[in-house]
Amino acid sequence: MQPYPPSFYAASANPFTPRPSLAGEVRCDVVVVGGGYAGLSAALHAAEAGFSVVLLEAERIGFGASGRNGGQMIPGLRWSAADLVQKFGRDSARSLLQLANLAGDRVRSRINRHGIACDLKSGHFQAAAKPSHLEAMKREVELLHDLLGYESARIVDRAGVQAYVGSAIYYGGLYDADGGHLHPLNYALGLAQAALDAGVRIFEDSRARAVEDGARVAVTTDSGRVVADFGVLACDTAMGEIDPQLGRMTMPVANYNVATVPLGPDVAAALIPTGAAVADSRFVLNYYRLSADNRLIFGGGEKYTPAPPPDIPAFVRPYLEQVFPQLAGVQIDYGWGGLVGVSFNRLPQMGRRGNVFHAHGWSGHGVLLTTLAGELIAEAMRGTAERFDLLADLPGKPFPGGRLLCHPLYVAGMLYYALKDRL
Repeated sequence: MQPYPPSFYAASANPFTPRPSLAGEVRCDVVVVGGGYAGLSAALHAAEAGFSVVLLEAERIGFGASGRNGGQMIPGLRWSAADLVQKFGRDSARSLLQLANLAGDRVRSRINRHGIACDLKSGHFQAAAKPSHLEAMKREVELLHDLLGYESARIVDRAGVQAYVGSAIYYGGLYDADGGHLHPLNYALGLAQAALDAGVRIFEDSRARAVEDGARVAVTTDSGRVVADFGVLACDTAMGEIDPQLGRMTMPVANYNVATVPLGPDVAAALIPTGAAVADSRFVLNYYRLSADNRLIFGGGEKYTPAPPPDIPAFVRPYLEQVFPQLAGVQIDYGWGGLVGVSFNRLPQMGRRGNVFHAHGWSGHGVLLTTLAGELIAEAMRGTAERFDLLADLPGKPFPGGRLLCHPLYVAGMLYYALKDRL
């Protein structure tokens, strides 16, 4: 079984006994493909609803983005409330935001219910990289209050930034008390243990090679087969390996993170006084937070080709030192990367074809939305699909260009917006 890629998260992971590979044929009510947040949540909720469940993971639990991401719990959807109102109208926008805003409660509830040790902290600060971004944030907070009576978000002016981030490059920001951050791999492992306790059979090192959807769903691996009444595809960037049509709905984006040496409580408090997670408003954003042992975990820069930079700390360091010049030359203990599934319009891609459900394309909002998505999938299996349909009815389309040109066209578009950031 392949080990986790080196990272601060892998080095500080909670104990979890590896699960066996699938061998032979297994029958159950629900088969889930993917051992990240979405798959684990769907499996756990389905088991609690009385279904017998098998979960197949190609590598290890949390091996993909769920175990490597920035750990940021960002409320809402990638689209602003203003975007949702313009596209869908006030009533539909309100319903979507009310549903999406349940996600934070669901994550915290799971952590508390199962005693998951994942360094949960509250608060998320979106830092305005331009004055125009701050003006848009002001309108957003007003609209959220008008639509939902949402009281957790507040505007911070430029003079108040230092109470949130020890950096001089921002023009203000939006602080949301309902956001937060956590240790992403330990959250995934905690969900996996909760699923095992609920009766889910988890198989690692069991890559799905084919999915058949007929009278029953059948998933084939190299050494076994699972036959079930329902299937769930929760593979994110690997979706195209088993369903090319769904795979074209998202594009993998490589993100890179570093973790510094422990900085000590005084230095850490000067960088992020509230201890909240921080992300800026650039298109190619910087995002960062403090670990439980006062390391700065910083993500910056993106690559649109699969090959990682030869030296990840050297790749990320300029972004880190631009935000925090006082950390110039700071020792970096860990550097790692991974792929995030991004949809064409940055909205999650959920749906159902026959008896097979799918959920992917979280576009940077996966820490919260995935846990909620698993709950909605389990509801739909039981015949109550109203809330599932709210997200499944969101628009989506494949990336243009077909099999050969979709990635070059995507790269060109992303580079254009990255250039606008710099200009």
